[in-house]
Amino acid sequence: MQDSTRYVDRIVVPYSPRIVVVYAGDNDIMGTPSEQIVIAFERFVRAVHAKLPETKILYIGIKPSLLRWNQVDRMRQANAMIRQFCERDDRLGFVDTDNAMLGWDEKPRKELYVADGLHLTPAGYQILNALVRPFLVPAQPPAAAGSSASR
Repeated sequence: MQDSTRYVDRIVVPYSPRIVVVYAGDNDIMGTPSEQIVIAFERFVRAVHAKLPETKILYIGIKPSLLRWNQVDRMRQANAMIRQFCERDDRLGFVDTDNAMLGWDEKPRKELYVADGLHLTPAGYQILNALVRPFLVPAQPPAAAGSSASR
Protein backbone atom coordinates (compact mmCIF):
# COMPACT_ATOMS: atom_id res chain seq x y z
CA MET A 1 0.00 0.00 0.00
CA GLN A 2 2.86 2.36 0.76
CA ASP A 3 4.27 1.88 -2.75
CA SER A 4 0.90 2.83 -4.24
CA THR A 5 1.03 6.08 -2.29
CA ARG A 6 4.67 6.74 -3.13
CA TYR A 7 3.98 6.45 -6.87
CA VAL A 8 0.54 8.08 -7.03
CA ASP A 9 1.92 10.96 -9.11
CA ARG A 10 3.20 8.44 -11.65
CA ILE A 11 0.50 5.75 -11.68
CA VAL A 12 -2.69 7.75 -11.08
CA VAL A 13 -2.49 11.51 -11.48
CA PRO A 14 -1.32 11.71 -15.14
CA TYR A 15 -4.37 9.73 -16.26
CA SER A 16 -7.02 11.78 -14.41
CA PRO A 17 -9.21 8.70 -13.98
CA ARG A 18 -12.89 8.83 -13.07
CA ILE A 19 -12.28 5.92 -10.69
CA VAL A 20 -9.23 4.18 -9.27
CA VAL A 21 -9.46 0.54 -8.24
CA VAL A 22 -6.94 -0.40 -5.55
CA TYR A 23 -5.92 -3.86 -4.51
CA ALA A 24 -3.06 -3.58 -2.07
CA GLY A 25 -2.33 -4.84 1.40
CA ASP A 26 -2.17 -8.57 0.68
CA ASN A 27 1.64 -8.60 0.81
CA ASP A 28 1.72 -6.01 3.60
CA ILE A 29 -0.33 -8.21 5.93
CA MET A 30 2.69 -10.47 6.45
CA GLY A 31 4.78 -7.94 8.34
CA THR A 32 2.89 -4.71 8.68
CA PRO A 33 0.39 -4.08 11.47
CA SER A 34 -3.22 -3.76 10.25
CA GLU A 35 -3.36 -0.17 11.47
CA GLN A 36 -0.35 0.75 9.30
CA ILE A 37 -2.06 -0.66 6.19
CA VAL A 38 -5.08 1.51 6.97
CA ILE A 39 -2.91 4.58 7.48
CA ALA A 40 -1.17 3.90 4.17
CA PHE A 41 -4.56 3.66 2.41
CA GLU A 42 -5.68 6.92 4.01
CA ARG A 43 -2.48 8.56 2.74
CA PHE A 44 -3.14 7.17 -0.73
CA VAL A 45 -6.64 8.65 -0.69
CA ARG A 46 -5.35 12.04 0.44
CA ALA A 47 -2.63 11.99 -2.23
CA VAL A 48 -5.13 11.22 -5.00
CA HIS A 49 -7.76 13.68 -3.80
CA ALA A 50 -5.20 16.47 -3.35
CA LYS A 51 -4.78 16.55 -7.13
CA LEU A 52 -7.95 14.81 -8.34
CA PRO A 53 -10.67 15.73 -5.82
CA GLU A 54 -13.55 14.26 -7.85
CA THR A 55 -11.92 10.87 -8.50
CA LYS A 56 -13.62 7.92 -6.86
CA ILE A 57 -11.48 5.27 -5.22
CA LEU A 58 -12.60 1.67 -4.88
CA TYR A 59 -10.64 -0.48 -2.44
CA ILE A 60 -10.79 -4.23 -2.95
CA GLY A 61 -10.55 -5.80 0.49
CA ILE A 62 -7.61 -8.04 1.27
CA LYS A 63 -8.76 -11.49 0.20
CA PRO A 64 -8.51 -14.55 2.38
CA SER A 65 -6.07 -17.06 0.92
CA LEU A 66 -4.80 -20.55 1.64
CA LEU A 67 -1.21 -19.35 1.97
CA ARG A 68 -1.97 -16.57 4.43
CA TRP A 69 -4.87 -18.09 6.32
CA ASN A 70 -2.87 -17.75 9.55
CA GLN A 71 -3.13 -13.96 9.06
CA VAL A 72 -6.91 -13.90 8.50
CA ASP A 73 -7.69 -12.06 11.74
CA ARG A 74 -5.24 -9.26 10.91
CA MET A 75 -6.57 -9.14 7.35
CA ARG A 76 -10.14 -8.83 8.59
CA GLN A 77 -9.13 -6.14 11.07
CA ALA A 78 -7.48 -4.08 8.31
CA ASN A 79 -10.49 -4.59 6.04
CA ALA A 80 -12.94 -3.52 8.75
CA MET A 81 -11.02 -0.31 9.43
CA ILE A 82 -10.67 0.50 5.73
CA ARG A 83 -14.38 -0.15 5.20
CA GLN A 84 -15.22 2.26 8.04
CA PHE A 85 -12.94 4.89 6.51
CA CYS A 86 -14.59 4.41 3.10
CA GLU A 87 -18.08 4.78 4.58
CA ARG A 88 -17.27 8.36 5.64
CA ASP A 89 -16.70 9.63 2.07
CA ASP A 90 -19.02 9.22 -0.92
CA ARG A 91 -16.00 9.17 -3.22
CA LEU A 92 -14.78 5.92 -1.65
CA GLY A 93 -16.05 2.38 -1.99
CA PHE A 94 -15.12 -0.95 -0.42
CA VAL A 95 -15.41 -4.39 -2.03
CA ASP A 96 -15.72 -7.22 0.50
CA THR A 97 -13.95 -10.31 -0.87
CA ASP A 98 -14.07 -12.35 2.32
CA ASN A 99 -17.31 -14.34 2.14
CA ALA A 100 -17.19 -14.80 -1.64
CA MET A 101 -13.86 -16.64 -1.41
CA LEU A 102 -14.84 -18.96 1.44
CA GLY A 103 -16.43 -22.39 1.26
CA TRP A 104 -18.93 -24.19 3.46
CA ASP A 105 -16.17 -24.77 6.04
CA GLU A 106 -15.51 -21.00 6.22
CA LYS A 107 -12.01 -21.47 4.79
CA PRO A 108 -10.67 -20.36 1.39
CA ARG A 109 -12.03 -22.43 -1.49
CA LYS A 110 -9.08 -24.35 -2.95
CA GLU A 111 -10.40 -24.19 -6.52
CA LEU A 112 -10.12 -20.39 -6.47
CA TYR A 113 -6.33 -20.41 -5.94
CA VAL A 114 -3.42 -21.61 -8.04
CA ALA A 115 -0.82 -23.96 -6.55
CA ASP A 116 0.87 -21.21 -4.51
CA GLY A 117 -2.32 -20.77 -2.46
CA LEU A 118 -2.19 -17.00 -2.91
CA HIS A 119 -2.92 -16.03 -6.50
CA LEU A 120 -6.33 -16.58 -8.05
CA THR A 121 -7.38 -19.05 -10.73
CA PRO A 122 -9.68 -17.90 -13.54
CA ALA A 123 -12.62 -18.98 -11.34
CA GLY A 124 -11.31 -16.75 -8.54
CA TYR A 125 -10.98 -13.81 -10.92
CA GLN A 126 -14.55 -14.38 -12.14
CA ILE A 127 -15.76 -13.90 -8.58
CA LEU A 128 -13.58 -10.83 -8.13
CA ASN A 129 -14.91 -9.42 -11.43
CA ALA A 130 -18.49 -9.96 -10.29
CA LEU A 131 -17.80 -8.11 -7.04
CA VAL A 132 -16.07 -5.13 -8.70
CA ARG A 133 -18.18 -4.70 -11.85
CA PRO A 134 -21.21 -3.02 -10.17
CA PHE A 135 -18.94 -0.20 -9.02
CA LEU A 136 -17.54 0.37 -12.52
CA VAL A 137 -20.64 0.16 -14.70
CA PRO A 138 -22.63 3.39 -14.63
CA ALA A 139 -26.25 3.00 -13.58
CA GLN A 140 -28.58 2.95 -16.55
CA PRO A 141 -31.41 5.49 -16.48
CA PRO A 142 -34.87 3.94 -16.36
CA ALA A 143 -36.57 3.62 -19.76
CA ALA A 144 -39.07 6.36 -20.54
CA ALA A 145 -42.72 5.37 -20.26
CA GLY A 146 -44.12 4.38 -23.64
CA SER A 147 -40.71 3.72 -25.22
CA SER A 148 -40.05 0.46 -26.96
CA ALA A 149 -37.64 -0.48 -24.17
CA SER A 150 -40.45 -0.60 -21.63
CA ARG A 151 -42.87 -2.62 -23.73
